[in-house]
Parts: sequence; C-alpha cells; structure tokens
Amino acid sequence: MTQTSDPAAVLAAFEARALRVTTPCGDGAMVWRVWGVGAPVVLLHGGFGSWNHWIRNIDALAAQYRVIAADMPGQGDSDDPPHPYDAESLADIVAEGVSRVTHEGERVRLVCFSFGAVVGSLVAARLGDRVVSFTAVGAAGFGARGRVTQDMTRITPEMSPAEQDAAYRHNLGLLMVADPAHVDDLAMLIQRRNTERNRIRSRPISVTDKLSVTLPSIRARIDLIWGDRDVTAIGYFEPRHALLRSIQPDARIAMLDGVGHWVQYEDPERFNATLLEFLAAG
Repeated sequence: MTQTSDPAAVLAAFEARALRVTTPCGDGAMVWRVWGVGAPVVLLHGGFGSWNHWIRNIDALAAQYRVIAADMPGQGDSDDPPHPYDAESLADIVAEGVSRVTHEGERVRLVCFSFGAVVGSLVAARLGDRVVSFTAVGAAGFGARGRVTQDMTRITPEMSPAEQDAAYRHNLGLLMVADPAHVDDLAMLIQRRNTERNRIRSRPISVTDKLSVTLPSIRARIDLIWGDRDVTAIGYFEPRHALLRSIQPDARIAMLDGVGHWVQYEDPERFNATLLEFLAAG
C-alpha cells in the first residue's frame, strides 16, 4: 500500500465530485454523497466514521453503480438524532433516507461496515423487498466479541497534537488494520476527522446481538466479508457463520487472509473484486 502525499487533497477531490443530498434527521439533516450512475449501492460506515470509510472503494463501485454513501446520524456532517436514540431509532432515520435518496421502485444493494451493519440490518428488514442484497463487512452486532477496545488509548483535548497522533496511530493499529504499516497519512486524517466529528456512542450498540436477531427478518440475500485477522471477530467466526447459514444455507462468506477489521481500506483490491462479484449476483 502506497503512502498518500496529500491526504486532504484526496478527500477534497472526492467531495468535489460528489452530489450532496440531505434527508431528515430529527430537527436537522442527514447527509449523503452520490457518485456514478446506475443501480444504487448504499454504503453505511462504521462507528466513529463517515462516508470516508469507503474512500478506497468508491471509484471501483461507481464504475458500475450509483454509489450512495451516508454520514449516519450524529456522525460526520449529519446532524444529531433525537435523544434518546438506539439502533431502532437510528434505523428509522436511515431507512427513510434510503427511500428518499433512491427512486420509487428502485431496488437497492446495502453494504454496511462494522457498527453500520447493525443499523443496516434493521434498515434492510424495514425496506423488505426493496433490498436486493445486504452485505455486512466486519460486522458488529453478533454479541460476544474480543476485548480490543479496552486496550485503546482515550484521546483528550489536553493532549498535544503529537500525543493525539500517537494515540490515533496506536488505535488504528490495534483495532482497524492487521499490519500497523498500513496506517498511512490518509488513514490518520480520516480517523482524526471522524473522531472529532463523532457525537454518538456507537459501541453500546455494536456489542449487542441486534444483528443476530435481525438477520431472520431480512428478505434479501445476505453476504459477509471479513478480514481473517479482524480482532473484533477472531475466535467467533464459526458460530457467526453457522448462524447465518442456518438462516440462508447458500449465504456467501468471504475471508480475506492477512487483513484486519477495516478490510475495505487495508486491502481494497481484493475487497473491491469480492464485493463487485457479490453485488453482480443480485
């Protein structure tokens, strides 16, 4: 993976090419960005994230589809959801947004990362036959998981910029990627920007079994993509896969070897090829 010389310029260029759309979010707006034309693929990011969790995937997808990437409520550029919120109330907002940013009668492909897979599963259940496929990437919401987040460094305003950068780098290497050498300047900028703009607590939702109990309600085809070194799932892959195949025996599960939790960033070439193959079947 090559280092990015000017990560801010990379993000700005993607922003400049995107069509920005808003939908209701409480008293404010939920922000969506759109690239490409064709059948819609809706991307829901992970906790402490935004649309930029998909920065290495948008162009590959937009060559064949209309890519619609959310900033979920209380994250990125979207306004806060009404309080108190939970997975169900967040899904209500996102499902309404999907209905508004797609055309009447269009069927959508949902691709959801980590925390986004919890909310996305509820969105898929709400939208019913409008969803062609639900692809969960490094999915949370299966219940039991590793203790990795307990070893992460808390970032505070009192830290110097250098101390904050060290903490971001530590956390990315611990949670998000298998190889700390893949924590490049673009990953660092994405993590800093997303963390600074995050206003909701996603982890209490991520550690529930909400995805597990929602899967049987999804009418669409269900696919899973993991990095086999995803620290949130190591030791739990087999029961998760058995659960899915008890619901959909022909469900497709891709394990990318040597890759961590943020699989779509750490190994975009293999991830993009895998995802495009999955999407084409719908």
